[in-house]
Amino acid sequence: MSERRPQRALQGEGSEPTPSNHPSMPATDDEIREKYLERAIRELNALTRDIQECHHCPRGNLMPVLGSGHPQADIFLIKHSARHAEVEEGVAFYGRSGTALMKSLKRLSIDPLAVYGTLCVKCPVADPALADPACIARVLTELAIVQPKLIVVMGEDALAVVNELGVPLAQPLEARPGELQPFTPTIDGLYVPDIDDALDEEQAKRDFWSTFRVVGQWYADLPPY
Repeated sequence: MSERRPQRALQGEGSEPTPSNHPSMPATDDEIREKYLERAIRELNALTRDIQECHHCPRGNLMPVLGSGHPQADIFLIKHSARHAEVEEGVAFYGRSGTALMKSLKRLSIDPLAVYGTLCVKCPVADPALADPACIARVLTELAIVQPKLIVVMGEDALAVVNELGVPLAQPLEARPGELQPFTPTIDGLYVPDIDDALDEEQAKRDFWSTFRVVGQWYADLPPY
């Protein structure tokens, strides 16, 4: 695997990084990483504008619920649709699911800046089935921008969407909770229960944790280079 991405928070568009002082000197590794990071930021900002300006789905005056996290995260979390707190804030994994997720990441010693989270259905429509397939397909663009090393798919509805995206060189993921699976030549896949369905019942919490903790071992095994 390649080295971990720089630990930088998501930020607005910026200028291109300053090249090496001497025009004949090749760019350093840090400069190259900075350039890729800034490109990812610009591309995510452009995707955000496209989503906000899209009116294919019947969401009325409500704003879409956007993904958030590091634009070149190692770990890509995806669940199917938003809950009430996420709709109010306009951010995926906000509210109870976000709190539970942050506690899990802390317990597993995973840097939150190594994570990006998003939804299959970004528009807060009354019925997720009303979402336009072309809008759902924007997840493919998110994956291409972030280029994670692990995709964590939460719940069967999200699994069906991910398997229908047409990710290049991808093989279908199966509903085998807690088992790492090859997704593409560069991305591992992990299926876990939907975190929203795991917050109100003790056994459901245990089932989610027993599968999600695999992310901690996967992250710990990443080489430091």
